Amino acid sequence: MARFLIVDDDDAFRDTLAETLQGLGHEAQNVASGTEALDAMARTRFDAVFLDHRMPDMDGLQTLEAMHARLARVPPVIVLTAFASAGNTIEAMRLGAFDHITKPISREAVREVLGRVLQQQQQQGVVAATAVAEDDDGDLVGLSQAMREVQKRIGLASASQAPVLVLGETGTGKEMVARALHRYSSRADKPFVAVNCAAIPKELLESELFGHVRGAFTGATGERAGCFRAADGGVLLLDEIGDMALSVQAKILRVLQEGEVTPLGSHKPVKVDVRIVAATHRDLAAAVGEGRFREDLMYRLDVLSIRLPPLRERLADVIPLAEHFLRRAALPDAPKALSAEAAQLLLSRPWPGNVRELRNVMERCQALVRHRVIGSADLGLAMGEARPAQSAPSVGMLPAEWLEGDLPGAVERLERLLIEHALAQAQGNRTEAARRLGIHRQLLYRKLAQYGIE
Repeated sequence: MARFLIVDDDDAFRDTLAETLQGLGHEAQNVASGTEALDAMARTRFDAVFLDHRMPDMDGLQTLEAMHARLARVPPVIVLTAFASAGNTIEAMRLGAFDHITKPISREAVREVLGRVLQQQQQQGVVAATAVAEDDDGDLVGLSQAMREVQKRIGLASASQAPVLVLGETGTGKEMVARALHRYSSRADKPFVAVNCAAIPKELLESELFGHVRGAFTGATGERAGCFRAADGGVLLLDEIGDMALSVQAKILRVLQEGEVTPLGSHKPVKVDVRIVAATHRDLAAAVGEGRFREDLMYRLDVLSIRLPPLRERLADVIPLAEHFLRRAALPDAPKALSAEAAQLLLSRPWPGNVRELRNVMERCQALVRHRVIGSADLGLAMGEARPAQSAPSVGMLPAEWLEGDLPGAVERLERLLIEHALAQAQGNRTEAARRLGIHRQLLYRKLAQYGIE
C-alpha cells in the first residue's frame, strides 16, 4: 500500500480522487492549498503527489517551487489541469514533473500512472521536480494524445544540454519544436539561429555555418562570423540536416566533439557554446546505409529525439489548429468561422503538406471568403479543388412528375427544391442560403412565404 497526497481546491474532485485511490488499495490524504501541502509534506512521507495546476493564492507550479526550496525530499509529482496547453505541459515536464494529465481523470488513468510511479521508484528512485511561472505557447497548438507526448518530450529535453534530433514529415512543425526547446531552456535569453541546410548550396554552406576570414576565397572581401558564432550561448537549428554534404557533416561532427569552429581560410579555432537541434524529414538510418550520411554523426545527433506525427495521425488537432490559424490571420479583425460541413471536409483530407498546408488554406480563406461562415464549397476552392464540370441534364434524367403540366409549374418545383437545398446546406441560415442562391434576402423571404417553407 502506498500513501498519496492530493492537492486541489475543488472539494468534490479531491474526494472523488481519494475514493479512487482507496479503492485501488492505497492511502490518500487531501489538502486544499499549496500551503497545506507543504505543511503535510514536512510531517509525512508520501509516495507521490497529485497537484492541481490552477489554485488561488499559490498555483501548482509555485507550490512545486516552494517544495524544492523548503523540503529535503520531493516525491514524484503528477500535475493535473482542466486547462491543458502546450505551454503548461512543456513547463511541467521540462522541470521534472512525473506526468501532466488533463482532468477529468478516469480510474483506469489513475491506475496506469500509479503503476508507472511505483515501478520507477523501485527501479530508479524518486524523480525530483521544480517549477516556474506558466507561459502558454500558442504556436504549438494541439491537445491530441500524440501532441501531448511531443510536448512532454520537449519539456524533458529542454532541461538538458544534449543535441536533439527532431524527426517528421515536411510541414509538421519541426522548427516550432526547436523554438520551444530554446524558449523553455536555460538558454532562452541567448540567440536562436536557424539555417536550412537544403536551401544553401554546399559550396556556400561551410561559410554560412563556420564563417570565413577576408581573402578565404574569391569574393570574400570581409570577415564573416558564421551561424555557430552567431548562436554562441544559445541554440542552432540545423534544418534538413539529412541533405547536408558529407564534407560539411565531418566538420559538424568536430564541433560536437571539440566545441570549436575554424572559419574558412583560418587555422585558428574559435570556442563556441552552442546547443544543436537537428531536424530532418529523411530516414537517416537509410541514408547511412546508402552512404549519404555519416553514421558517427547520426549517433552524436540522436542523443534525444522527438518525432512529430503527421497531421493525419492527430485528427483531434485539425479543427483547433484551423481555428487558431483563422484567428491569427484575422488580426486585428474578427476571425471567420467554419461551418459543420467545412469542418468535416477538413477532417476527411489527408493533408500531405501537414500543418503548413492547413495554415495556408486557413489564411487563404480568411483573406478571400467574403462572408462570415466558411462553407465546404469555399474550403474546396481554397484548397484548389475545382468543382467538377457537370453536363446539362437530359430530359430522360428528370423525374417523370416534372415533365407533367406547364412550364411555370415545373419552374416552381425546381425553384422550391433549390431553396430547400440551400437552406439545408446553410443549416437554416437564411442570409447564407440567399448568398448561395445568388439572390437578395428580401427575394428569398418572399419565395419562402410563397412556397410555405419554414
